Amino acid sequence: MVTTVNEAALPDGHPPVKTGRTGLLLVNLGTPDGTDAASVRRYLKQFLSDPRVIDLPPLLWQPILQGIILNTRPKKTGEAYAKIWRTESDESPLRYYTRQQAEKVGERLGSDRVIVDWAMRYGNPSIESRLTALREQGCDRFVIFPLYPQYSATTTATVNDEVFRILKGMNWQPAVRTVPAFHDHPRYISALANSLSPAMEDRPERVILSYHGMPERYFLAGDPYHCHCQKTSRLLRERMGWDTDFAPIAFQSKFGRAKWIEPATEDLVIKAAEDGLKHIAVITPAFVSDCIETLEEVGIGLAETFTEHGGETLTQVPCLNDNDDMIGLLEEILRTETAGWI
Repeated sequence: MVTTVNEAALPDGHPPVKTGRTGLLLVNLGTPDGTDAASVRRYLKQFLSDPRVIDLPPLLWQPILQGIILNTRPKKTGEAYAKIWRTESDESPLRYYTRQQAEKVGERLGSDRVIVDWAMRYGNPSIESRLTALREQGCDRFVIFPLYPQYSATTTATVNDEVFRILKGMNWQPAVRTVPAFHDHPRYISALANSLSPAMEDRPERVILSYHGMPERYFLAGDPYHCHCQKTSRLLRERMGWDTDFAPIAFQSKFGRAKWIEPATEDLVIKAAEDGLKHIAVITPAFVSDCIETLEEVGIGLAETFTEHGGETLTQVPCLNDNDDMIGLLEEILRTETAGWI
């Protein structure tokens, strides 16, 4: 139960102090508040100013970001978001599905002692606003859940960085646990396999396993992301009975001129068409929620690329989103990570 410190024991004028709750915070990457250039510019400025994401010296990078990228990219990116924007709720799919995940997991785990909330690393709602809200509701134990199956310093680590930055400003800090990568969790692999069922009914001739890419120098510096992607792919192939020819791994969303880990998803899509294949599918295991990278980049952009090179249909396999498999996976992981607390 939630307890409140005996007010008689507090100094005059001291506010009531609530304790005894556990806050579970699901955190995804982020989203602009709208598709207009100003909203996208604010989002990109925060995202691309994170040294975990862009590791170049600020004196070199910031003039490029402020002088070129933020004056040219927001309009184009906003147009891409507009293609997949959820007009009924006026928000991006990523925000919608992250909220749904938190609400549905909250229904399974929720009690007077547990609060499930959600936040974005970049954009709104911010991690700081939600941690503050949880603390004000009596949470003195936090579980932070970065929604990235494969660990990377550019994703998981920067979520934890932001959490600990915020905690530095709290005089009364909560106990904190962070959820590790779940790239090889049996229930995650099973959920991915189940998500493929509708696409497999159309008998694709190849299934590309597409992950978000990263500069090769990050991998060479010791980031385990590439290895995690490889293991997820191996386990999924074993589950589906596929070989690497039928289900190759690839990396998408290249940004900038640096060398990124390969092969590129676009290159494999073009190769599939040049090989004479007419029907392929692309699954994006690194994303737990559909977003601009899956719906627009793959479902629209790469589908057009495939047909332009002689293919007929490219099926973008939906992310796990808020389906029952995903909610069950989140529930199981959170029950494990809150052992002894709830």
